Amino acid sequence: MAAPPEPPIRLDLKHFRILSYNVRYFGHALRGLASTERAKKRIAAAVAGMRPLPDVICLQEVEHISVRSRIAAARRPDQTETQLETFMRALGTALQLSGKHDPYEAFYFPAHRYGPASLPIYTTGLAIIVNIERLAVVGHNRDAPHRITHHHVAALRNRKQTRICAHMRLLVDGKSGKHLDLVNTHLSLPSPFARQFWASPNKMGFGPNQLKEAETLSRFVQANAGEPFIVCGDFNSPPGSPVYRFLTAEAGMRGVQETLGLIEANHLRGFPTAGIARLRMHLDHMFSSSNGITWLDMDGTHRFADDSSPFHGCSDHVPLIGSFVL
Repeated sequence: MAAPPEPPIRLDLKHFRILSYNVRYFGHALRGLASTERAKKRIAAAVAGMRPLPDVICLQEVEHISVRSRIAAARRPDQTETQLETFMRALGTALQLSGKHDPYEAFYFPAHRYGPASLPIYTTGLAIIVNIERLAVVGHNRDAPHRITHHHVAALRNRKQTRICAHMRLLVDGKSGKHLDLVNTHLSLPSPFARQFWASPNKMGFGPNQLKEAETLSRFVQANAGEPFIVCGDFNSPPGSPVYRFLTAEAGMRGVQETLGLIEANHLRGFPTAGIARLRMHLDHMFSSSNGITWLDMDGTHRFADDSSPFHGCSDHVPLIGSFVL
């Protein structure tokens, strides 16, 4: 039975909330090997329980249709629902059970496909989910996401996962025409084929291939995004790394957690957003333009392994949640 409707939270139309999250193909319970319905429902319930709801949700590591996305799911053989469509159905149900209206529309940005075209072994991609009752989508590169992959070894070009940046332009105010540019991305891991990988004790964010991808990302933002803009995602790079320093010091982006005084810019492991076994890493970030946007807080953002978070145990990452004013 659905819960009684909650009283609405009145927000200024210039006040927005964004969530960025690497969901690990909704397969964390199986170490990312296969998607599970339980993971989708748990993440959907956590999002539906947010108050206020996010206006934009940026997801990394989202499948399309593949063996990995189906093998552990209870599906009919003729069902052609994508992983994102399944998650959106779960989110709609969770919102209904919470007594909330479903205002969302989802957009999938394909990155990589491995295996036969009819049913790949696995696929990778990004997703952007928008509250279309508060923001109007006026442009995106869903049909041709911009590739940022740096191939350190040319012979492995076809084997390496393609990295992209998903770009969306959102109309904030129909009268003034004010808009917000949003970029969602996922950088590569450091390449073990680079000499620096073995020479330095620090790996994440120190890979030359990662820095090249950050430079390509920055050029895309400069060429295609006006101010204000937000860039978010899994950068596989902590604060203090060459990738983070480039994006903030050279590309001129503001790290949101740094701007709010929540982290120290040179502290590699100050706020873990991801973990493997006992290893904790700060790999996920939100950046923005210097002008046109004021960050208010990151309420609801928890450190990795904090069991007080409703997202605890849903992925090997935690979501970053930020509120801002345009």
